[in-house]
Amino acid sequence: MHLCLLVVACCSMSIVYMLACTPKGDNQQLALPRVHSPTAKEGYEASLQEREEQHHNYIISLKKQIAQLKAELQGRTEQLKNMQNQYPDSLDIQLDHSKLEKAQANLLAFLRSQVDKAEVHSGVKLSTEYAAVPFESFTLQKVYQLETGLTRHPEEKPVRKDKRDELTEVIELAVGSLNKPDGVSKAKPHVYTASDFVEGIYRTEKNKGTLYELTFKGDAKHQFKKIVLFRPFGPVMKVKNENVNMADTLINVVVPLAKRASKFRQFMQNFREVGIQQDGRIHLTVVYFGKEQMNEVKSILENTSKSANFKNFTFIQLNEEFSRGKGLDVGARFWKGNNVVLFFCDVDIYFTAEFLNSCRLNTQPGKKVFYPVLFSQYNPSIIYGDHDSIPSLEQQLIIKKETGFWRDFGFGMTCQYRSDFINIGGFDLDIKGWGGEDVHLYRKYLHSNLMVIRTPVRGLFHLWHEKQCLDELTPEQYKMCMQSKAMNEASHGQLGMLIFKQEIETHLHRQKLSSKKT
Repeated sequence: MHLCLLVVACCSMSIVYMLACTPKGDNQQLALPRVHSPTAKEGYEASLQEREEQHHNYIISLKKQIAQLKAELQGRTEQLKNMQNQYPDSLDIQLDHSKLEKAQANLLAFLRSQVDKAEVHSGVKLSTEYAAVPFESFTLQKVYQLETGLTRHPEEKPVRKDKRDELTEVIELAVGSLNKPDGVSKAKPHVYTASDFVEGIYRTEKNKGTLYELTFKGDAKHQFKKIVLFRPFGPVMKVKNENVNMADTLINVVVPLAKRASKFRQFMQNFREVGIQQDGRIHLTVVYFGKEQMNEVKSILENTSKSANFKNFTFIQLNEEFSRGKGLDVGARFWKGNNVVLFFCDVDIYFTAEFLNSCRLNTQPGKKVFYPVLFSQYNPSIIYGDHDSIPSLEQQLIIKKETGFWRDFGFGMTCQYRSDFINIGGFDLDIKGWGGEDVHLYRKYLHSNLMVIRTPVRGLFHLWHEKQCLDELTPEQYKMCMQSKAMNEASHGQLGMLIFKQEIETHLHRQKLSSKKT
């Protein structure tokens, strides 16, 4: 029964819109030139052709809107079915099939209420400047953005397909609305195109919707047409409710290493406290390059094994030049047990038990891989000044803009099931030295059907260490290394204080002299 009603509703909407496309009645005929007027036959035909093209474009626009409305109606009907038991109070929706029209009316009323709640018709009182949701602006070619994302570009062509499609749809809808005959004016209408678009602004309130304000050229100089559009968000819908048991989910932490025995000792302290004592469902694979400091590293590993009664570790030694990608690839393929979660890690990483759970919860064989954005620590000597005032490591690991930054350009720390890593083809083993291998693997996952979970996590930290950019690196690798080195030291404000240290000291000295005189 509800299917029949849906079909009837769709047909009704189609008929209404198609009626809008039919020619006007006798009392609303187009003001075309008369055949025997001075404009002659050519002028009449040209005018007729122009009007025909206008109505043809309008019909195409209406047909597109009808198709969109049909799809929207079908989608909303499915949503209404699912919301029967979820939102009976907030939406007052009773999905009795005999009352489908009422349910649809209630949904439309809810969507209209979203417009009223948002700052569309009037402003809303805000408590502080931080509560304001800023607009971003755009033209046909560029988007000017405050949230610059990974590209760091304050202006750019929309890189993400969803953003391009969104803005294109909005401009097309605005053009169609402007070209819709008003049925009143008999003057020759101006046919708007995308080339008349001047600029637009938009912003999204996450619980209400997205507001768009678009400006087009008007009929004369200094005149403009403004279109305001709003994309309301619907109510939250339950998609899945499941129990997840991670009691037997083992994580194999794979660490490539060359020298750096002191850093490995610090890493093992964290691994023992968190991985062994708190979590307990963990394996460690160390892939060591060369022989220098190898015995010291093996001794640290064996001492931890004895003192913590920990046997779940593997030590692999390779007599070749260090390659992070090669080390991780060898460590992942060496595993001979059941399918396991691989956590690709570096020796200068600190993780918590909460992160290990996130690693498990955000990976699923054949479906999901996890790319956490870790918090990168600034140079403690710059942050805390005097060496004697530097707090303990645990006290340093707080997430604030003065202490570090989200390392959103780094893709080296990742969790995935071994089966997914093998199926994707592993690392590119032709990449040597620092950088590049992690991005290559990341792109492989993006090009696959696997869902990539990318999110900041509060329990994963990159510990500061002095970075050495070797001469053996390629020009591109060396540039990436130097950029990373610059970002690791301190915030812009802290670096500015160092650069202008002399000016600050001079100012303080003058202030001191001035106070003595008074």
